[in-house]
Amino acid sequence: MEGGVTVNIPEKVTVDVKGDSVSIKGSLGTNVRKFNANLLSIKKEQNAIVIEPAVEKHLHKKASNAANAVAKEIRNDFAGVEKHYEVKMQTVFEHFPITVEIKPNIINIKNMLGERDIRKAKIVGTTKVESKDQTLRVYGTSLDDVKQTAVNIRTACKIRRKDDRTFQDGIYYALE
Repeated sequence: MEGGVTVNIPEKVTVDVKGDSVSIKGSLGTNVRKFNANLLSIKKEQNAIVIEPAVEKHLHKKASNAANAVAKEIRNDFAGVEKHYEVKMQTVFEHFPITVEIKPNIINIKNMLGERDIRKAKIVGTTKVESKDQTLRVYGTSLDDVKQTAVNIRTACKIRRKDDRTFQDGIYYALE
C-alpha cells in the first residue's frame, strides 16, 4: 500500500518487532512502543523499520497520519536510548523552605507555602529523578515519560486559592 514511512535504525540500537509493539534497546535502556495493529503494519527490514497503513482506502489518510506519528515517536525512542532526555527544575521559595523527598514512584513535596500536607507528584515509567540542593534533574530514555513527570511536578506545586503573583513558591523549569 502507498503512504508508508521508513525509519533507519542507528548502528548501536537493536529493534525487535512483535505483534503490536516495537522494542528498542540501546546502551542506556529499553523503550517499548505499542501501536494500533488494526490501523498500521510495522515490519523490520534489514536496517530499517517500515510503517505502512493496513486499512481500507477510505481510512487511508488517518492511517497515513498515524504512520508519520509513530515514525516520529520511534525516532524519539532511538535518541532516548542513545542519550537521555533531561529536564532541569529549580525549587523557588520565599519564606518556607521546600523540601523534596524522592521515592521509587512518587515525589513528595513538603512544606510548600508552610502547608502541613505533603504534595505528591507521580514519576512516570522508567524516569529517574535526582535532587541536589534546590535543583531537580528529571531524566530518562522516553521523551513522553520525562515530560509527563516534569508536568506532574509542576501540577503538584500549583498554588490554589491565593494570588500567584504574590505567592511564587514552587518548582519551576530551570533556565539554562
